[in-house]
Amino acid sequence: MREEGVREDESGVSLFETKEARFRGLYKVFAATIFGAICLIWVYRVVNMGRIERGRWCWMSVMVSEFGFGFYWIITQSVRWRILYHTPFKHILLNRYGEENLPAVDIFVCTADPKLEPPCMVMNTVLSAMAYNYPANKLNVYLSDDGGSELTFYALFKASIFSKHWLPFCRRFNVEPRSPEIFFAQPQNSSTSTEYHKACLHIKKLYEEMKSEIESAVAKGELPENVRNEHRGFSEWNPKTTKQDHQSIVQIIVDGTDRNSVDEDGFVLPTVVYVAREKRPNHPHHFKAGAVNALIRVSSEISNAPFILNLDCDMYSNNADTIQEILCFFLDETKGQDIAYVQFPQSYNNITKNDHYGNSYLVSAKYELAGICGFGAALFCGTGCLHRRESLSGSHLKDYKVNWEKKPKRNNDRTIDEVNEASKALATCTYEEGTQWGKEMGLVYGIPVEDIATGLVISCRGWKSIHYNPERKAFVGIAPTTLDVACLQHMRWSEGMFQVFFSKYCPFIYGHGKIHLGVQMGYCNYLLWAPMSLPTLCYAIVLPISLFHGIPLFPKLSSIWVIPFAYAFLATYGYSLCEYLSCGSTIKGWWNLQRIKFIHRVTSYLFGFIDTMRKQLGLSQTNFVITDKVVTEDVRNRYEQGIIEFGGSSIMLTILATVALLNLFGVVGGITRVVMAELRWSQLMVQITVSLLVVMMNLAVYEALFIRTDKGCISSSIMLKSIVVASLACYLGAFIC
Repeated sequence: MREEGVREDESGVSLFETKEARFRGLYKVFAATIFGAICLIWVYRVVNMGRIERGRWCWMSVMVSEFGFGFYWIITQSVRWRILYHTPFKHILLNRYGEENLPAVDIFVCTADPKLEPPCMVMNTVLSAMAYNYPANKLNVYLSDDGGSELTFYALFKASIFSKHWLPFCRRFNVEPRSPEIFFAQPQNSSTSTEYHKACLHIKKLYEEMKSEIESAVAKGELPENVRNEHRGFSEWNPKTTKQDHQSIVQIIVDGTDRNSVDEDGFVLPTVVYVAREKRPNHPHHFKAGAVNALIRVSSEISNAPFILNLDCDMYSNNADTIQEILCFFLDETKGQDIAYVQFPQSYNNITKNDHYGNSYLVSAKYELAGICGFGAALFCGTGCLHRRESLSGSHLKDYKVNWEKKPKRNNDRTIDEVNEASKALATCTYEEGTQWGKEMGLVYGIPVEDIATGLVISCRGWKSIHYNPERKAFVGIAPTTLDVACLQHMRWSEGMFQVFFSKYCPFIYGHGKIHLGVQMGYCNYLLWAPMSLPTLCYAIVLPISLFHGIPLFPKLSSIWVIPFAYAFLATYGYSLCEYLSCGSTIKGWWNLQRIKFIHRVTSYLFGFIDTMRKQLGLSQTNFVITDKVVTEDVRNRYEQGIIEFGGSSIMLTILATVALLNLFGVVGGITRVVMAELRWSQLMVQITVSLLVVMMNLAVYEALFIRTDKGCISSSIMLKSIVVASLACYLGAFIC
């Protein structure tokens, strides 16, 4: 089927190409050898279990842990079986369709709290979305403010005024990136023209004025009195309006269909809409999923574009041509009509050289997510994703018919006020009652990671999806700069994904017969983060305790059984290192990644597992935690120096410090027994090596416990508690062993 507006001379050329990663056959042989080693380890544990006289419970615990490690390794292999990379040809897209025939795009930006997500940061994302190299009359930017804050509305109003100067500047000099804050923070090219320098100084002054006005209002917590008369939207707020109790608010701030809504060069501006769905204390609001579903309905009334781009409020556009690139996948006549969405990896602009919090996800982006794509699917990650509207509205692929010319419900006979009022009815807290929203339509409700579950549901309706990782990052955000925030984020992710595994959306159940087994396994690569905390924690506790008491749990160095243990370990981590280095990072960066994985498994994922179990037993309810985007100067300085920020007093830090000390005590105790000739080196060498690796990974923890004195160190109260608990575990462990 040929879309309307295609030019005949280009209609036979593909808009994108797909290439498979090389050496996959060789990798399969390599993986088979590791699988053989894992099987031999299992055989060793089972065969020798009856011969254990001392430390039987320790042996059984380690055996179960190794079954868990082995099973998870098998699950993760599907994402490395068939890795696909995609390359779009945007020049062919423009030659084929021309700007006049390109489809409209709705861009959703979601924010929830002006204190945790500064409005200036949000406005930079909005401005970068408005400044795409795309016909402005076909761009519609919607800001969902789940905090219902007049401060956010004020910031959007100010940003819309500034956009009349910013968009022409971007267009005139083709600047990148188009987030003003990021653009002005980067070094300016001294060889550029005088005209550019003058324009740059002028636009920077305008931006600083806008930023100062917004930040001043946020700091005071109220708006200047003279502002309320500048836009009728300010009348929506009154003294009784709160974050959790307010009516639906929809305000078209810039109407792209109005010929008078132009920038300083006379070009039409993109449509800009503020949306705050209604919230009442006695009605569930379903967190971000509810906000996005309200945006889907409101946008259908105002613009009804056939494509929807979702962005988090801190994910600014880093490439002005991104929309053109993405549309290559959808508009290809032979391969594009069954594609539901294209997902970009999450990238950050504040990653340190050696990425000490493991925020870059380089291997996931280049290999794992591209590996799931090898089976025709991609994980929907909630931000940096462009959807077909129909795929988010409950349509199955078999029922889909190409139609770019869908008209919004609004018409030219209605005023903006009438459209605003009609749209408000779609954002009330009672609108979804008795409907399929949150079930068959829109994002799925009832699960913290609604994006993952929604992507799975869309795949099971027959749609395909693509993971696209361009050389120039399409969207860039802010990574956590403290261990506390990083752990909180991973706890939320692991908890939400494990809830998907326990829900009706479990890939092996919901996806059975609908999606490829490789996709089901690929999802579980992430859904099983939380339960993998148990075998890791078991290894990190049982091994040092048994080592402290001189109980060997591994074969002697002289035994042939030590070979599968050594091979599985060296081959797995050796390949992991090669993967990481192939992504352009450093050996120290890889080591930091192993450390943060260990930290997450014994803290974040453990609590994610516990919270999921509590919810399954009906002991707690799902809640949503917003990641704090505000960072103090001293925290930023330590982060840029690659120093881990341990500051705080959470139970996670106590567990981490206790595990670190326990392994230190275990290594010291084990070496002491060997030196005193109670046992031979060959009997405990493997055990000492494993615990010593854990000790090396926790050197930063020991430094924060005993050496550092800055605000990012571990407090003395946690130090004392962890020393006491680790000591008791060592000595009381004798009763278990």
